[in-house]
Amino acid sequence: MSETEPIPAPWERAAPLVTAARGGDALALDELITLLLPYVTRLCRPIALADAPDAAQEALIAVLRGLPGLTDPRALYGWVRTVTVREAVRTARRTRRHLPLDAAVDRADGADPALSAALRDCLHRLTPEHRAVLVLRELEGLDERSCAELLGLSRGTVKSRLHRAKHNFRLAWTS
Repeated sequence: MSETEPIPAPWERAAPLVTAARGGDALALDELITLLLPYVTRLCRPIALADAPDAAQEALIAVLRGLPGLTDPRALYGWVRTVTVREAVRTARRTRRHLPLDAAVDRADGADPALSAALRDCLHRLTPEHRAVLVLRELEGLDERSCAELLGLSRGTVKSRLHRAKHNFRLAWTS
């Protein structure tokens, strides 16, 4: 690539990988998984909490199984987000339990460990459904209509879940 050519975004780089992977190219499949894993993990962590590794694995399995049915490889980003959020909520529901915080709390690089633990504790107090809406709105920056479509809910349900999630998060934060 010359200095004048822009570096392609990861999702633009993914379209040819999807096509090659669907054609049986194992190296393209490996590169695609490497590209998707950080994004899938970032979505699963705040929704599935301690079960995030299981949720990420389930999401990647669902993505790989559904890859042949993806009609437009350029739509990979949105499709992976939909599959991942649904799998994270499904995993969190299946293993719904309140887990104590421990030394394995995920920490952002350079973040205050006490702040990370406090945020994790607040997220533990929310239901998986509330965490999913909160992640999509605050982390992914989706609007209510997009959240509703992605989660298969009405806009009113998304609004009320978001309101309750923020309210419950504030209560947990101040307690």
